[in-house]
This record gives sequence, C-alpha cells and structure tokens, in this order.
Amino acid sequence: MILIPIIAVMFALALDLIFGDPTNRYHPTVWMGKLIGKSIPYIKSQNPITDKINGILLLVLLITMVSILIASLSYSLKYIENLDLSILYKILFMGASIVLVGILLKTTIAIKGMEEHASKIMNSISKNDLDGARVQLSMIVKRDTKNLDKQHVISATLESISENIVDGITGPLFYFSIFGLIGAFVYRTVNTADSMIGYKTEIFRNIGWFTANCDKILNFLPSRLTSLVMVFSCIVLKEDWKHSIHIMKRDGPKTESPNAGYPMATLAGALGIKFEKMEHYVLGDGNSEITERHFRATISIMKVTTILFVLFFTVPVILLLSYLGLMI
Repeated sequence: MILIPIIAVMFALALDLIFGDPTNRYHPTVWMGKLIGKSIPYIKSQNPITDKINGILLLVLLITMVSILIASLSYSLKYIENLDLSILYKILFMGASIVLVGILLKTTIAIKGMEEHASKIMNSISKNDLDGARVQLSMIVKRDTKNLDKQHVISATLESISENIVDGITGPLFYFSIFGLIGAFVYRTVNTADSMIGYKTEIFRNIGWFTANCDKILNFLPSRLTSLVMVFSCIVLKEDWKHSIHIMKRDGPKTESPNAGYPMATLAGALGIKFEKMEHYVLGDGNSEITERHFRATISIMKVTTILFVLFFTVPVILLLSYLGLMI
C-alpha cells in the first residue's frame, strides 16, 4: 500500500519530535555501537592488511545481520498484505504496519536528541561553564575539545548540528525513500560504524578504512541534496540564502571529508558566521560573534529542512517508485 511508507515517515518524525530518542537499552543504534565496540579487541591485529580485511568482514557481517532481520520483517508484512482479508482486517493491518515501520524508522532519526544535546552545551555556555560545555561537546565531535575557547565550542556545536541534518535525518530518509527500511538501517549501520572506527588514528586507520569509504559513498548524494534543501529553508526563514549558496560552492569542498563541508558551509553562509576547526578548515567569512540567536536559527533550519526534504524528495520518490512498481 502506497500510503504505508508515506504515513510511516510522518509518524516517525512525530515520534522523534515528541519523545526524542529511546533509552540506550531500547535503541538499535546503541546496540550496534556496543557490538562494534566489543568486536574491536578480537579483530584488531598488528598487520595493516589483516586489519583492513577484518574491518571489511565486520561491516559486511553487520550489514548482513541487519538486512536479514529487516528483510524478514518486510517479507512478513508483504505476505500478510497479499492475503485475502476483509476490509476491517486490511485497515487494522495498515494501521499496525504504519506504527511498526514508523517506530523502526524513528530509531534511525535524531532531531530532538540533537537539539537537546546541543541545548545542554549552550546552557553551559550561558552559565559560563566552559569546561562543562567542552565535556558535553566531546560526546558528539571527534576533535579534541579540552582547549577550545567559547567561540570554537559554539562553532563546533553548530557544525555538528549541520552534519547531523544529513547523518541523523535526511540520510536515513533518503535511503528509506529508495530502498525502504533496509536502506535506512544499512545507512545507519555504516554511519554508526564510521563514527566509531572511521578515524585516521594509529588504532583505526586500517580497520576503519572500508567503513570510512563506504560512509563517504553513501553520503555523497544526501549531503549535497540536503545542502540545496537547506537553501530553501533559508528562504522560508528569511536567512541569507544567496550567501549560503555562495559559501556552499566556495567552502563546501574545503573539509577533509568530501561530504561534511557542504551542509556546514551552507549554514555558515546563511547565518553570516564563520566556522573554524583549528589547523583544518575555515568555512564562511563572517566576523560576527556566534550567539544564542545563531543557535536558535540553526535549530530552525534543521527542522524546516526536515519538512522540506520530506515534501521535495521523500514523498515524490516513494510515489514515483510505487507507480513504477519498484517500491521495496
């Protein structure tokens, strides 16, 4: 039924905005992270080639496990859908499917969770608790936060929000639109693995090599498409959308990641501010101090981008694939 995935997306977003993330005990992404963390000591070796092979096998195993579980569920739903049921049972089945798919899809999305964590950082800043803000920031970024000043802490916070628009919202929705729940969960699996082992450190350089490259490939289209949708969000919110396009084109490719720079540069241009990761990159050319207003504007851009992405991409793609008989 064509309405099931569309309504499920709306339901998933509503669940996230109302309830946020479930506790770690019930969060599949957390389960995945724990499994990866426990696997590393057993597969880490002193041989670079062995590490790369083990890293490939780890990610392939994780993707296979997730795909089998979600495919089994999808097959079961399809089987029931094709049964000769009464109208009442079909309506009940449709409702149950929407709830189930929506709940599962929600676990791949993080809007309220990102807002709440970023708000804690900003709250610490407002109380002049810079050390507390640094500690909270360290939970969501890879960089060393111990010596960051106030402006660099706020900059890193807004950068993380802009990255999360892709990693925690539009990325899962992009792959759900095309491949259904399997797409969203495989994307989230790769993304989670990359956040844990996709580092260019001595420990993870080889074991996380395959994961990091898969993440780059999967995020190539979503990051650029999201940046364009962010521009439309800026138009809706009356931010500087023309400058956002200019900075996106100019500074998007400056980051080490081939994807992360685009949403960050778009945001910096829209707000007329500058993002800086010391000794790595500078995005934007604004000289004004980053303030609470910029934080609130960033949250608004994240939420409006989510709505527009669903309207401009998710729903049209689902409708098109359903019309062509290609919806998974």
